[in-house]
Amino acid sequence: MIPNINFKIIGQGQPIIILHGLFGMLDNWLNIAKKLESSGFMPILIDQRDHGRSDRTDDFNYRLLANDLAVFMEENWVHDAILLGHSMGGKTVLQYMADHDSGISKSIIVDIGLKKYKGGHQEVFDALFAVDLENAISRMDVENVLSGYLKELGTVQFLMKNLTRKRSGGFEWKMNLDLLFKNYQHILDGIHFDHPIETPTLFIRGDQSDYILDEDWPEILENIPNAKLMSIKNAGHWVHADQPDELFKLIIDYI
Repeated sequence: MIPNINFKIIGQGQPIIILHGLFGMLDNWLNIAKKLESSGFMPILIDQRDHGRSDRTDDFNYRLLANDLAVFMEENWVHDAILLGHSMGGKTVLQYMADHDSGISKSIIVDIGLKKYKGGHQEVFDALFAVDLENAISRMDVENVLSGYLKELGTVQFLMKNLTRKRSGGFEWKMNLDLLFKNYQHILDGIHFDHPIETPTLFIRGDQSDYILDEDWPEILENIPNAKLMSIKNAGHWVHADQPDELFKLIIDYI
């Protein structure tokens, strides 16, 4: 069953579809989208399944996410689009390229590679599961629990964007936390190509991030020979939060 996908379209021009990462939502990229609109493009921000306001489902992997994207593009008559994805969203774009290889003119992959990753979100999961959503009185109650587990204030603030009140009282997470935890190994999966993909693709990494290492690049070029790699100084994995102006400059120069 194809889930209903929540999305937001801004402006007019060539479509550029933007996909967030794990625990994210379309609003995370709204500032970049507004700049793209001002430059004559039509950004389409998407909540991927089990995130934001899109439907909750009972399964989660990159083939499903890529198929969601393909169905969305077909239903909304989006053709000759530019695809932009960060982290998990970047792997959705890569899986789409592997499975479909049509309907797109260029791709931009932000701080993620093709390989299978070892993980690194256990502390985040622990923090999220530690919150007693039913009995939390205020947002501060939730934030205090998260802060007890997570040292980075930016990570806590990012996760707090997922918190919403239920009509029946108490709070809930916008993302489908139980399903994401159950399928976490699928989120870490690598993307495999049956043949080289010619789509022009820009990989952007933060120079303080270890998600795309120099030794990863030969495999990427073998599968995507028209790929380029750019690094942004003083940026970690959350490139769009750490250096939004520099990231936008690289994006707009490329497209």
